[in-house]
Amino acid sequence: MTKSLNFESQPERKTPYQIESVGRACRLLRILQNDGSLPLFELAEIAHLSRPTVFRLVATLQANGMVVKDGRRKYRLVGGFSPGRRYKIGYLVQTGETSFYRAVTRGLIESAERVGVDLVVLNSEDSPDIALANVEKLLAENVDIVMMFQAYSQVAAVISTRNSGRELPLIAIDIPHPNAVYFGVDNCHAGLTAGRYLAHWAVQHWKGQVDEILLIGSAGTGSLPEARLTGCLLGINEVLPNSTNAKIAMVNGDWQFDVSRENVKRYLNKSKASRILVSAIFDPSALGALQAFKDADRLQHCAIVGQNGSIEARLQMRKPNSRLIGSVAYFPERYGEQLIPLALEMLTQRVPIPNAVFVKHQLITPDNLKQHYRRETQAAKTA
Repeated sequence: MTKSLNFESQPERKTPYQIESVGRACRLLRILQNDGSLPLFELAEIAHLSRPTVFRLVATLQANGMVVKDGRRKYRLVGGFSPGRRYKIGYLVQTGETSFYRAVTRGLIESAERVGVDLVVLNSEDSPDIALANVEKLLAENVDIVMMFQAYSQVAAVISTRNSGRELPLIAIDIPHPNAVYFGVDNCHAGLTAGRYLAHWAVQHWKGQVDEILLIGSAGTGSLPEARLTGCLLGINEVLPNSTNAKIAMVNGDWQFDVSRENVKRYLNKSKASRILVSAIFDPSALGALQAFKDADRLQHCAIVGQNGSIEARLQMRKPNSRLIGSVAYFPERYGEQLIPLALEMLTQRVPIPNAVFVKHQLITPDNLKQHYRRETQAAKTA
């Protein structure tokens, strides 16, 4: 194979103030720029470096969104670092009012800057009308791909029908949309995780006795987010078969603290149960439910698990004996590290793209907060 650059015959040139590891990483990037995709052993041979050294360097470049490893175990530059046009990615976000949405947006902006692509961010301010107007703005910007993190399913249809014959790739974040690659949570499995933990908590604290199971959903988000609640019931029943005798109630939280608080308050006015397991599809709903139980002076009657692992939920779980006993975290601050490379893979079409790409989820509890958010925990102790 003919190589465009022979690095074996070109010794490293050391100049004042040079950082050796950075220079070696740059050398790997130049090799991949000229030779496309290469396996580790060949990349090490051309760079005249040991394989362990090259492995550590490309792992660092991968973590920073500059290099990817394909299904053939070959390394190559992501699309934004290849010679040629600069890609433009459109991002529609439903709101900036919650920490989860803000964390996703921050991560996308940082990852786009690292990779060298343009990112057009438009906030729909929780309005379907603004969301549809933002679609027109993105199409006018002539973006190459659109990411959507919002609940308005009609937006995807508008993008598809007003695309003037140009097939614009779509990525739907956490909430599925027609004709879009889904990126987000395996909702049923995340619910299963929550349900199992609630049931084990009930075994430990209530000897496995449960009077009622309260599910807090959202009427307007479709079937997939609601699958978190289905999974939760499966998890509870798996650990506590007798829980099938417990009353199951469902209220609409509309993803919001105030709505959840008010509707759970109405539920508590009718329920006299003293052992209630609560599962919410979103942390603001879990926190709203917690406040409703507190308002009714019935905190001892509940155990609550949320979803998202938001900073608000983590702060609540740090309080002694909180009845928010856990939250299934998706680590939104890391979404950008995966989404930008995914978008570039779709644009370059170098590897097949699945219809769904699932993020890692992890149950966060008061016991493991330090493990996953060490710096945040240390800051809370010194505050």
